[in-house]
Amino acid sequence: MSSPSGAEVQAAFCEVLADEWARAGITEAVVAPGSRSTPLVMALDAEPRIRVHVVLDERCAGFVALGLGLATGRPAVVATTSGTASVELHPAIVEASYAGVPLIAATADRPPELQRVAAPQTIDQEGLFGRAVRWALSPGVAELSSMGSWRSVASRCAAEAGGRSPGPVHINLAFREPLIGSSVDIEIPPGRPGGAPWHDSTGSVGAGAPEHVTDLLRSYAGANGLIVAGADAGDVGCLLDVASRLGWPVLADPRSGCRVAERPVIATADALLRVPTMAALRPDVVLRVGAPWSSKVVNQWLGTLPSDVPQVLVDPHYAWRDPERSASHVVATDPEVLLGAIAKGLPPGSEGERSEWLGKWVAAEGAAQRVFQAQLGPDGLHSLSEPAVARAALAGLPDGGQLVMSSSMPVRDVEWYGAPRAGVRALANRGVNGIDGVLSTAIGLAVADRRPTLALMGDLAFLYDVGAMLWIAAREVALTVVVVDNDGGGIFSFLPQASMLDGRRFERYWGTPHGLDLGAVAQAYGVQVRQINERPELDALVSDAAKPGVRVGIVRSDRAVNVEIHDHLHASVAAAIRGL
Repeated sequence: MSSPSGAEVQAAFCEVLADEWARAGITEAVVAPGSRSTPLVMALDAEPRIRVHVVLDERCAGFVALGLGLATGRPAVVATTSGTASVELHPAIVEASYAGVPLIAATADRPPELQRVAAPQTIDQEGLFGRAVRWALSPGVAELSSMGSWRSVASRCAAEAGGRSPGPVHINLAFREPLIGSSVDIEIPPGRPGGAPWHDSTGSVGAGAPEHVTDLLRSYAGANGLIVAGADAGDVGCLLDVASRLGWPVLADPRSGCRVAERPVIATADALLRVPTMAALRPDVVLRVGAPWSSKVVNQWLGTLPSDVPQVLVDPHYAWRDPERSASHVVATDPEVLLGAIAKGLPPGSEGERSEWLGKWVAAEGAAQRVFQAQLGPDGLHSLSEPAVARAALAGLPDGGQLVMSSSMPVRDVEWYGAPRAGVRALANRGVNGIDGVLSTAIGLAVADRRPTLALMGDLAFLYDVGAMLWIAAREVALTVVVVDNDGGGIFSFLPQASMLDGRRFERYWGTPHGLDLGAVAQAYGVQVRQINERPELDALVSDAAKPGVRVGIVRSDRAVNVEIHDHLHASVAAAIRGL
């Protein structure tokens, strides 16, 4: 009997990869078309436990895989051909790395004999993504002699991507021509019994809550403590229960899941801390759970607190998320572990809610919310402004939906002006805070479990990633895209460049007006487009987010007027809380 051909061995190897990834719980793969990746694509296509999504552009494909990982909590596989196609994954991989999103980048490569001889679509792909990946491997062209390692390699990819510190993994796969083969004549090594993965890797960075930290926090029960909750803040019920029993307000970022309508929750912290009398309030202790807020005002205020104010940062993956360098304690454990340990030493009930300290924050929160509702609500003076669009998107999204915010003004406007509400999930690519790939990320989230998804973005973020809309009309999703079109980079109008430079120079390098009809651009991809000119039209669009299909709403705005509205809102809040 003749030895198996190279094509047959490659097919068998890729079959093992797909099988082990499915055993690890991976259910989603994204494929960008290409020739060199054929053996892997055929194996993924043949694996019934993995759903394959085809995305033409590799850069978009990477962010779609990121969105799938955000939705499921499990790594999605993104497969590309060789050369610059693999390079296009880099932005999504960097975001996944800093945001802690599991992802497996499987790049096809040329075999060794085609390296460094000017073969087409051939670059040095080993170590391509540098330190952005949790683990990288180039196993070489598959050979029968290495068959014993195949399952371990595949299983470790999934374990490293979704392990103690979730993030991206890179497996660089060299394939020789012919690329199409069958594994039928190869006895593939069996997997673990019962469909188990080859490696079961468990554990976390922190084994538990340090006793001296929990004792410290409990000692401030009833005092002027404060909880700052960002993305990945852990169990909402546990956090709010502990906050109520301690008598501490919770400054809740919408991405934390804690921004719900309960007494200790403060949603307007950015506006409140712009007011000198509120900024002068000094907590005795701060517990920081989850990622930092987007608000520079909130983060800088924390950085100005005296050094004798303990700031405990719960950082389960030990990512050192402390840009102001003000944390006195960095605790590498899950938030629920620390909160549970604190709760064990507290009396039951919510006696702490009656504290005068909490009362000040709650009163200020109520005053600020009344200002925002009066000015940004359906009948408000600024009912179709950029802050109003953000507030309406969060408020009107159907229960069970998810709001994906671009990391420029949308994430800030939702954070600053979004009212408390339960039943929705708010997300943003805040690992490195870029505005590329937002639409692709939203598509990944929408196709993962078909939850109603609303993407809120600016015009430049939309244009940067508009290629993601190719074929989107044919996908079974409920996706609504709200684009705030202020003809350029609106966030720069808030920066010193806008006032310190002449208008022509500012517009050329920072304002960057595009002058395009965004509705026509979207229609070219075969999706429904609505031009939003009145507030009822916006509210109807948002409420339709649960309906199947893809729709794009365009809301026009003026950058200069937008700055004035923000200033007016902050001044109104300051006036409303004067004397409280």
